[in-house]
Amino acid sequence: MKMKFRKKGVFQYFILLLSVLMFSCSRSTEKCYYVDATNGNDANDGLSATRAWKSLERANQVTFRSGERLLLKRGEVFGGELEVTGKGTSAQPVVVDAYGEGDKPCIAGNDQSLYAMRILNSDYVTVQNLEIVNTGSQPLPGRTGVKIECHNYGVSHNITVNNLTIRDVNGSLVKELGGGSGIYIVNGGDSVVSRFDSLLIENCHILRCARNAMIWNGYHDRRNWHPSKHTIVRNNLIEEVPGDGIVPIGCDSTLIEYNVMRDCPEILPATEAAAGIWPWSCDNTIIQFNEVSDHKAPWDAQGFDCDYNSTNTVIQYNYSHDNYGGMVLICDSGERGFSLGNQNSIVRYNISIGDGVRPNETRIGMFSPGIHLAGPVKNTLIERNIVHLNVKPSAAIDRSMVVSDSWDGYADSTFIKKNIFYTAETSQFTMTESTNNDFSGNWYLGTYTVLPSDKTLKTSSELYQQKVLEIDKNGYQGLYTLMDERQADGKTCHFVNKKAIEEFFEMME
Repeated sequence: MKMKFRKKGVFQYFILLLSVLMFSCSRSTEKCYYVDATNGNDANDGLSATRAWKSLERANQVTFRSGERLLLKRGEVFGGELEVTGKGTSAQPVVVDAYGEGDKPCIAGNDQSLYAMRILNSDYVTVQNLEIVNTGSQPLPGRTGVKIECHNYGVSHNITVNNLTIRDVNGSLVKELGGGSGIYIVNGGDSVVSRFDSLLIENCHILRCARNAMIWNGYHDRRNWHPSKHTIVRNNLIEEVPGDGIVPIGCDSTLIEYNVMRDCPEILPATEAAAGIWPWSCDNTIIQFNEVSDHKAPWDAQGFDCDYNSTNTVIQYNYSHDNYGGMVLICDSGERGFSLGNQNSIVRYNISIGDGVRPNETRIGMFSPGIHLAGPVKNTLIERNIVHLNVKPSAAIDRSMVVSDSWDGYADSTFIKKNIFYTAETSQFTMTESTNNDFSGNWYLGTYTVLPSDKTLKTSSELYQQKVLEIDKNGYQGLYTLMDERQADGKTCHFVNKKAIEEFFEMME
């Protein structure tokens, strides 16, 4: 027994030693490539800062393996397009990053570049700490800053985009012409079904990108349905973007949280519709703890939207304010075949202040309801939201508190419960031909032409009067007590505090 035990121990020792040697060998083959636009030389091997390459074209010749890195020198500007294809692992991802001191290295696309950087058919790749610029001499339809693409590949796992500054992308302002974006996520293919799993976009600053901040293009037809899964979009700042902010398309189980969209310029043509954060052709999307303000699209311009061909969307704990449109749109075009409609949407614990301030005519007048249900959406729950409508800047604004109207059909089974509706001027609820509406236990503060049928309605609240209106009749200062304050690029932003708003509604009872 003793002899057998010793032999087994020696055997285990050699197995352990062999494993260590193999691990060390694999670590030693990991390469780190350097690129320096000023002092580099493409004739170098690129394997140290003193032997750096000069151009992105040289770096584009590498298909990166697990654990390998590509480092761009800080303070440098690299003209052209960076192509990244890598096959990392969870333990050893491929990393594209910065080195040295100073500002982020900047990749500036060429005059006709459709993208300044593309991540193509990759697994376990992290791109971080770069600046991306793609400005041509003329607007170019479809132009983007970063393109993340998976085509005829299969499943692209764990792509991470972190702490990028993406700015000054002049795509088209017209959606039908191809638009443009800061980040464009594309998956598809006929020979090999292709999608993303566990895509992460966080801590990015998207600035002055036309038309949109980030938008997807995936399998949207329910007859050929292969959604990307487990996407997270978190802690991004979107500024001076005139169109759509964050729009997942053809996705399942997407989480969008702690993003800010603000200071949207009023430059879209009169034909254009856009909104802040919204899914299309998606299932199980959660949109929470975001702030959207100052949206000035000629049509829609809501802070949030649950669009058609989507199920089980949850929009919760968000802050919408000072948008031309209202807080939220829930819509269904009524089309069938490729679409299953809009089912089981939940809108709860959101705060809207000063929305619905559209100054110009839209397709049907100056239409800006606080909550808009369009088309045959089904089984929608709108619960415990605060919609605080201030004095309209123009008497011509058509601003109902809630509107349910037609888009090839009408809403059915809408449950509107325990919301706080406040209006500084006379407002109304316009439910048209929608069916099976259930209003229950809402607060209707202010003056309304006609109230909906609500057996447990309340038309006054001492708590709201003291905690909100007496502090600031416009609602901001009082309702800020239900939010957390943070700084984003030197400006204050606000995120709804889950505990605070839930406790506030408990006190309202």
